[in-house]
Amino acid sequence: MSLSDFLQRAMSKWMRDGGPNDDIALTSRIRIARNITDVPFPMLQTDSHADAVIDRVRRALASPDVRRFGNFELVRCSELSALDRQVLVEKHLISKDLADEVKHGAVALRDDEVVNLMINEEDHIRIQCIMPGLRLEEAWQLANELDDALEKHIPYAFHDRYGYLTACPTNVGTGIRASVMMHLPGLVLSGQINRMLSAVSQVGLTVRGMYGEGSESAGNLFQVSNQVTLGETEEEIIGNLSSIVNQLMDHERAARRMLLQENREGLEDRVCRSFGILAYARKMDSKETLQRLSDVRLGIDLGIIKGVSAGILKELMVMTQPAFLQKYYNQELSPATRDSRRATLIRERLRLDDTEVQ
Repeated sequence: MSLSDFLQRAMSKWMRDGGPNDDIALTSRIRIARNITDVPFPMLQTDSHADAVIDRVRRALASPDVRRFGNFELVRCSELSALDRQVLVEKHLISKDLADEVKHGAVALRDDEVVNLMINEEDHIRIQCIMPGLRLEEAWQLANELDDALEKHIPYAFHDRYGYLTACPTNVGTGIRASVMMHLPGLVLSGQINRMLSAVSQVGLTVRGMYGEGSESAGNLFQVSNQVTLGETEEEIIGNLSSIVNQLMDHERAARRMLLQENREGLEDRVCRSFGILAYARKMDSKETLQRLSDVRLGIDLGIIKGVSAGILKELMVMTQPAFLQKYYNQELSPATRDSRRATLIRERLRLDDTEVQ
């Protein structure tokens, strides 16, 4: 199978398509936590409880109310290989915690992977919707409508005063986590990023790495999300996050203009040097790959590099991860071999485009 065929099949819609403001806001994600009223939280459930939750979700997915949202394939984690579970983590479709929940966990994926359900993770059900670009309201609308359809068949744990009840107290209330993955090389290179992120944390938001809680930032990628789930409506949470993201985008664009004005030659050298390394290197580790891809995407956005898809950062930040590489080459690879195959895949991917460097 050629690389282009593999990419066509392997890429989720959020990796392949563009969206509003996706030069900086790469993706928008809504995650809703829900639990079933008469079943213990996953941390306390027995095997039969876990089976019952999966069965109730399976029956709800088969109902006409939910089927109008598309075709979902429900699969238990125990039916997936460790490699396939890791690929789903790298595609941001399930969490690492669910990938490790082999005995009780399950996932329901829609054909286009825009929306999916994680089952028996920290909560019984987590509805997740990912869209390319800054599309929080659109993602929320889809996730909310699916949530309403599921609730017709699954009794959710709800308290009149506290709202939706969740396994972790920090999710009680709306149970919603809204997040935007942002590419902020201008703020990093200009030395403004720490001041900006400190300001963000003071208005009730949090900033994490590309794989969420516990992950480190790499490739100038930051995931900005709400911390508060209680005392605000879903619309207020999304509106507040959108407002802050828009302000961050304004600062990022100003930083990029400043870098061009003050040191254009230095910036062009950085971008072109990274492109050259990606195009010709024979070994690349994950960390350097992300940093070089960040430089190239910045070069594309600033018009320094032409003929390369703007989606290359999203594509390759997933495609070059360890499990994805082994899936593509259909064999188990040692870390050293992965570095070699990663470089080969990047060179092949760049040759698919008609590149022009200014």
